[in-house]
Amino acid sequence: MLDKSWLSQAAITLTLSALSLFPSSAKAQVSVSPLIIESKAERGQAQAMITVTNTSNAPTRVRVYAEPFTYNRDSGFEILSSTPTDLTKYLQFSPRELTIKPGESRRVRLISRLAPNLPDGEYRAVIFNESLNETKNSEGNSVALVARIGVTFYVRKGDIAPKLAVSGASFNQAQKQIQLLVTNSGQATARPGVNWTLKRGETVVKTGKLDPASVVPESDRNLLLNYPSKDDPALTPGEYQLSGDLSWGDDRNASKLPFDVNITIPIITHSADNRQIIPGNRR
Repeated sequence: MLDKSWLSQAAITLTLSALSLFPSSAKAQVSVSPLIIESKAERGQAQAMITVTNTSNAPTRVRVYAEPFTYNRDSGFEILSSTPTDLTKYLQFSPRELTIKPGESRRVRLISRLAPNLPDGEYRAVIFNESLNETKNSEGNSVALVARIGVTFYVRKGDIAPKLAVSGASFNQAQKQIQLLVTNSGQATARPGVNWTLKRGETVVKTGKLDPASVVPESDRNLLLNYPSKDDPALTPGEYQLSGDLSWGDDRNASKLPFDVNITIPIITHSADNRQIIPGNRR
């Protein structure tokens, strides 16, 4: 039986950007829905369906294939060569290749059959829908364009759940933004959204919201709060307080976790060649 809680389009912004790879000229060839599927295995089996639509004015060929994946602490979505949570070994889908006429849609059926001896836990795969098209370059030569969109498929075996905690906050020097470190010590992925308030003493500096982002089991992930943005003034170095709450799940099984952590905004100086140097972190 499929759990519909993760099929909301409002919850897939980050996944779409992380799993969509295409040159600009191929960007509008296909659309895929849903982009996130979560299912509970019943007697070792789970099923799902994805819809691929040709949004272009020409026939499009699509190849379907699967890879194991995870979400890295700092870099986010990551393809893996192997992992104990690999669903691809137990996943079948049909068709694997299809040609779609302009404006038409085709469905791809997903079926997972977990081995009886597998331990309880979550098994994951990303199903890529790769469109193959040809165009002409500026010199009139034929050029093949490859665009792909990934659907993340989570299958849970047994009575498992996520268990989230906020482990701290820090200032990401590369992105020049505040990030919140979220830990998942449970056995299932959660997609927490974040409501946050940044204060210095009794003064509220900024409030904001962060769209849901995946934190896989037995891992942690730094979630960038997109602050300060390029349009915001730089933060004054010093001590701040970051508070708010994480929220995840659907209306029937909603969870909320408040947090209140301290964060230090460092003093940043520049070297003669304009490289950033953080006092106290020099080698």
